[in-house]
Amino acid sequence: MIKKVGIIGGGTMGSGIAQVAATAGCLVKLYDTNTEALDKSKAALEKIMARLVEKGRIDKAEKSRIQDNITYVDSLKELSDSELTIEAIVENLEIKKKVFQELESYVSEETIIASNTSSLSIASIASALKKPERCIGIHFFNPAPLMKLVEVIPAVQTSGEVLRKIKMNIANWGKTVAIAKDTPGFIVNRVARPFYGEALRIYEEGIASFHEIDAAMKEIGGFRMGPFELMDFIGNDVNYVVTETVFKAFYYDPRYKPSFTQKRFAEAGYLGRKSGKGYYEYKDGKVITPNAVEGSFNSDLAQKIFNRVLVMLINEAADALFWNIASAEDIDNAMTKGVNYPKGLLAWADEKGISWCVEQMDTLYDEYREDRYRCSPLLRKLKKDNKTFF
Repeated sequence: MIKKVGIIGGGTMGSGIAQVAATAGCLVKLYDTNTEALDKSKAALEKIMARLVEKGRIDKAEKSRIQDNITYVDSLKELSDSELTIEAIVENLEIKKKVFQELESYVSEETIIASNTSSLSIASIASALKKPERCIGIHFFNPAPLMKLVEVIPAVQTSGEVLRKIKMNIANWGKTVAIAKDTPGFIVNRVARPFYGEALRIYEEGIASFHEIDAAMKEIGGFRMGPFELMDFIGNDVNYVVTETVFKAFYYDPRYKPSFTQKRFAEAGYLGRKSGKGYYEYKDGKVITPNAVEGSFNSDLAQKIFNRVLVMLINEAADALFWNIASAEDIDNAMTKGVNYPKGLLAWADEKGISWCVEQMDTLYDEYREDRYRCSPLLRKLKKDNKTFF
């Protein structure tokens, strides 16, 4: 088992991963060039641990054990004895490559070098190394200590032994591992695009308001947050960049086309909760925008909105399976444990009926005649063979 872990980046994600590894008994060195970031990380962990003690989740001895397992360092050389390093820094390919090249000069030949990137090519990152077979993607979800899912992404260069070790160790850290092919967005950031994109499209067509769309997805679908609430929570700047990145990476496939509404909101600084204004207005982190008028919830409209967004999500999940991005089980686990969807999308497709899914997609295509609404070949095949995903 891996015992010594180096984390590069003292931000929210890096600190969260450090907490996960330390809780699992690893000796962690958390590195950042910014000592202020390290101080903030240490203070934040103290606050989290104190709260867990207060709630009775852990005792004081466990609190001390976890905190003592983390050492804060401001020199990359300090990670030289790590068996595994996980990078969680800015989403910039050239910066990641530069850091990995420097890191490789310090660590042993057996050290596994991993990236927590959510959208960049692992093969590109690995190409910067003299031993690219040691490189792998380990994508945690925020907040890392609470979210069960971790996407593990082997590059074409990654050795089978590195994949085996990482899969076993991340599972031993108490996480659900989903193995994903090294393609844009991996599983979650690819399959989830229609949740935002189709909601924005429905709004731009003038079919419904932000609130009506959010209400439909929560009331009919059982989602914890509507797409506009969630975009405000993530940040319109962050969500837009991911959408744009996936769109470009898929050679401008119209299914991933970004929205002008979101681009303009990002340009205006309407980023969501963090800026106090997004699709809703906020004060002290709480929504202050008045909701729709009481009694205005239109159940027929809500059902149509939900059906349209859901079938686009199902179609994307089916296509991910068709292209062998991940297994059916990993795709459904990714969406329920990575972004808290109420059901796995492929299981949902079985429940709604494969024929229903194909008919919904064909109706959309007939109306718009856009490649965005093409039905996945896998859905058509399942319908023809009278089969289901599970």
